Amino acid sequence: MQRLLAPARRILQVKKAMQDVPLTAARLIPAAHQPFSSVAAVPLAKTDSWPKDVGILAMEVYFPAQYVDQTDLEKFNKVEAGKYTVGLGQTRMGFCSVQEDINSLCLTVVQRLMERTQLPWTSVGRLEVGTETIIDKSKAVKTVLMELFQDSGNTDIEGIDTTNACYGGTASLFNAANWMESSYWDGRYALVVCGDIAVYPSGNARPTGGAGAVAMLIGPQAPLALERGLRGTHMENAYDFYKPNLNSEYPLVDGKLSIQCYLRALDRCYAAYRKKIQSQWKQAGVERPFTLDDIQYMIFHTPFCKMVQKSLGRLMFSDFLSASKDKQASLYKGLEAFRELKLEETYTNKDVDKALLKASLDMFNKKTKASLYLSTHNGNMYTSSLYGCLASLLSHHSAQELAGSRIGAFSYGSGLAASLFSFRVSQDASPGSPLDELVSSVADLPKRLDSRKRMSPEEFTEIMNQREQFYHKVNFSPPGDTNSLFPGTWYLERVDEMHRRKYARRPM
Repeated sequence: MQRLLAPARRILQVKKAMQDVPLTAARLIPAAHQPFSSVAAVPLAKTDSWPKDVGILAMEVYFPAQYVDQTDLEKFNKVEAGKYTVGLGQTRMGFCSVQEDINSLCLTVVQRLMERTQLPWTSVGRLEVGTETIIDKSKAVKTVLMELFQDSGNTDIEGIDTTNACYGGTASLFNAANWMESSYWDGRYALVVCGDIAVYPSGNARPTGGAGAVAMLIGPQAPLALERGLRGTHMENAYDFYKPNLNSEYPLVDGKLSIQCYLRALDRCYAAYRKKIQSQWKQAGVERPFTLDDIQYMIFHTPFCKMVQKSLGRLMFSDFLSASKDKQASLYKGLEAFRELKLEETYTNKDVDKALLKASLDMFNKKTKASLYLSTHNGNMYTSSLYGCLASLLSHHSAQELAGSRIGAFSYGSGLAASLFSFRVSQDASPGSPLDELVSSVADLPKRLDSRKRMSPEEFTEIMNQREQFYHKVNFSPPGDTNSLFPGTWYLERVDEMHRRKYARRPM
């Protein structure tokens, strides 16, 4: 890890060595009168060039310590076998008890990342949270996370929460990169945190839930560098999924419309991305169309896994419609009958869906399937879904396999906001390289998922009922045994009569 972070460390030039005070507080207690402290600004080594290869240096993934099996849910809900496991492509669903909320999830994932990288808390200059799990209409999750920095005296940290359904994590990532490539960057790292608890009322949508958080350390000379200038974005006003009832965790969902919005946004973002990369190529003297062959891996926001397989097929369909008739016949066998259709005419066409799934199956297995491991076994994590897919992809490939590749990423948030962008993976896959360290850090993801406790549908339903009962309640301590949490997990200890939340951490 020291080698992974060495390039970014060289950018931090200080007049004296930064001394970090470790976090010693075992509890987070709301306090109105904390002594104000600050640290000296970290001088930036001035340079006339952009910071090189800004992107992801390190990642941490957190998910709850219990899950419900989807086959058990199929029997419990008295639906046909395979409705969730085959129809949705889900096998397990992680969920949180009342002991965990969005603040505790983010506290856990940030502290674990900082402990693993052994970075001083003073080395962070921006922290932004992407979430749609709102427990306070005014107070940001980021302000709660600032307790972790209290003992270090580091209060000079920019960034705040960003919210729009599942898109907030991507907006936070873009904001961090923009800050790092601006005149306001002071040479320190950025932390991007995305997390959510996805819950639904009893019924057809409940099996599409999940929970988790991802924290990413952002800096220059990263093994996963954001490709500059390559973002295709689409935004519009739609009511496909939204949460107008502030007295409930549950959303209002128009399932059919949401799928159409997702696919339309994907089509528009891919077209915009393709136009921009072809423009870059033209300036470099290369004139040819961009296709999925120019992306080695492709990850997607994953509301459910079957949606992702369908989405990759749509990208292939865009390539097919843009190709010459000769290439349509030779490269896209089985799709010739649809060459006269327009993209917007195919969102509900089952014949097109079936043909695309078949035509893109090999590509899906090579480019995307590995990225769905966490989603398959944990469910939808909303803002952190896309980045859980990234961690899954890294955990199922070696550094040597990933080196030099392009990873395409599609982010979608209902309402709606969407972007398609890409990472360029470092060429250096040698042992101990930043890429090797990053890949190694998520290699235990399957083992960690298998270490969770399997809960019965009855237990799951009771916990969902408890979440309803205690939502926005005051003056209570959540029920449950803290020993059921993973070691090192932050949890909600108490909510007082003024809605102030007190957190504690289970010992490591």
